[in-house]
Amino acid sequence: MSVDVGSKTAKSEPNVVPLCDILLVLLIIFMIVTPMIQKGANVTLPEAKYTASEPDPSQMFTVYVKKSGEVALDDKPVTDLAKLGQLILDRMEEMQRTEKKVLLKADLEAAYGRVVDVMNAIKEAQIEVIGLVTEQKASTLE
Repeated sequence: MSVDVGSKTAKSEPNVVPLCDILLVLLIIFMIVTPMIQKGANVTLPEAKYTASEPDPSQMFTVYVKKSGEVALDDKPVTDLAKLGQLILDRMEEMQRTEKKVLLKADLEAAYGRVVDVMNAIKEAQIEVIGLVTEQKASTLE
């Protein structure tokens, strides 16, 4: 629709080109940043030749054992290993989970004894299944 006022015309149509430009820039920013967001502790997982697909992490709790020996339950550090099992059980109760399964992600350079201690603390809480998470080993030609 245009209105003639003498020799000048006024358009009532909005210019959406700048809006499209802004939306495309925001889309590109989100596409770049989203893969960089990592939930949980930063650990270097060991590689295994034969691995199973990882279950949906949103359905399970993850316990991390860092290189330094620090232990974390999802994003929260655990200072007392004796309370780890109870923390897991409390979180399961809060989220109304009946399946007692936990994923264990231990750093490649974490002390073996520390990993066993963490597994023992989890088992003491009557956790039925502990899944050890590894990276898929790159296949090599033999």
